[in-house]
Amino acid sequence: MKFGVVIFPGSNCDEDMIYVLEEIMGQEVVRLWHKDTDLQNVQAIVLPGGFSYGDYLRSGALARFSPIMTEVIKFADAGGFVLGVCNGFQILCEAGLLPGTLLHNDHQKFACKNVYIRADNNETALTKNLNCTKPLKIPIAHGEGRYFADGQTLASLHENKQILFRYCDQNGRISQESNPNGSIENIAGVCNKNKNVYGMMPHPERASDPELGNIDGQNIFQSILDFFKE
Repeated sequence: MKFGVVIFPGSNCDEDMIYVLEEIMGQEVVRLWHKDTDLQNVQAIVLPGGFSYGDYLRSGALARFSPIMTEVIKFADAGGFVLGVCNGFQILCEAGLLPGTLLHNDHQKFACKNVYIRADNNETALTKNLNCTKPLKIPIAHGEGRYFADGQTLASLHENKQILFRYCDQNGRISQESNPNGSIENIAGVCNKNKNVYGMMPHPERASDPELGNIDGQNIFQSILDFFKE
């Protein structure tokens, strides 16, 4: 596949994502600068983590208005695959491409550590290959990662199976203790109704290189690739 990784001023996980997609997963990658208006015929777009525009106002609030986002929205509306990780997730919510929002962590501290997440279903590109009873160890690094949605939106997420991952413990048990930021219903990632736009707070690209001693994130990327082979 040909992936486009969008780089905003303040992005700091772009090279990590590019490295994993190119070197670990063996895919073609192009860098898309935030002022670009040409998506270079990519088949998938990734918005990486970081602190776009210094996280001023709200995380992702300014990046949502970057010139390239007009093209990303058109791409998504036409059914194109878009993935946002951490700050990328925040940007997609700010752009209205994903339901809900990301608020300050309930403990008001920056959270940077390994956590466990569990796939909620197997009906999405990210979770197609995953065992819903087996937790994945994936790092988080965010200050505004507390997912929130109102009751009506939550009901829709459940009905359409749009919840991707939930925070859990190493045994797969979902609890308040395993929730690192206060996200409603321990939600760590969601997709849109059409299941072509995805967002997650944990960083699978930081858990994909054997040199780091953890390749759980590879399962997510491989699931995406296998989804598109069908």
